[in-house]
Formats: sequence, structure tokens, C-alpha cells
Amino acid sequence: MLMQLAAIWNYLIVILLMMVGLFLVISSANLVKKLVGLSIFQTSVFLFYITLGRVSGGTAPILTDAPDTLYSNPLPHVLILTAIVVGVATTALGLALILRIKESFGSIEEDEILAAKNESAAADMAQAKPGVEA
Repeated sequence: MLMQLAAIWNYLIVILLMMVGLFLVISSANLVKKLVGLSIFQTSVFLFYITLGRVSGGTAPILTDAPDTLYSNPLPHVLILTAIVVGVATTALGLALILRIKESFGSIEEDEILAAKNESAAADMAQAKPGVEA
């Protein structure tokens, strides 16, 4: 049993990271915590793709004179490097948007932002209809 778990340890870590990231996104009302949860989830997907790209007994794809050499596929690793760069850029954009939300609404808690938005909408509707108080 222990040897079977040791053989698939990376899949267990992928599942653990996915569940932690998903839990943070769903359970937290704080926008920064949601962004951290998305980053953790994204990291688990990176690890999953790198794990799938591994070939048992494979070596780096450097050509040698041996005709029976088994090579690992480098494409998943290249794609994940690109995905990491895109992930860092989207995380930076998300943090910049959270800063703008904090400036506009005075909070980064989701329920407080929705309450402030609803109050603003109610005030706008009251101004549109004269004689009706909010």
C-alpha cells in the first residue's frame, strides 16, 4: 500500500493543491485570498501537466549515437513555462484590479463591495424618480 502511494505521490499532491485552491476561491470573501486560491489551483494544473509529460526511463531530448535511447517529451515543459509567464501576468493584473476596487469601494471584501454597489444603485434610482425616497 505504501509503495503504491509512493508511486503516485505527485498525483496526490496535485489533488491536494487543487482542493486547497478551490476551497480558497469558494469559501473566501476576500478578493486577495480568492486570487491566492486561483494561483494555487493554477500551480496544481502546472504540476499535473509536467507529471503527464514524464516518461519512465526517458532522458533529456539530446541526440546521441545510441539508436535505442528513450527520450522524454519536452513540449509539456515548454507549454508550462509559457503558462507560468501568463499566470504571473494575470495575477499581477488581478492585484491591480483589486487595488482599484479598494480605491473605489473602500474594501476588498466581496459582501461589502456588493452592499456598497447596491446602495449606490438605490441612490441613483431615487435621483431618477423624483418624490421617491430610498
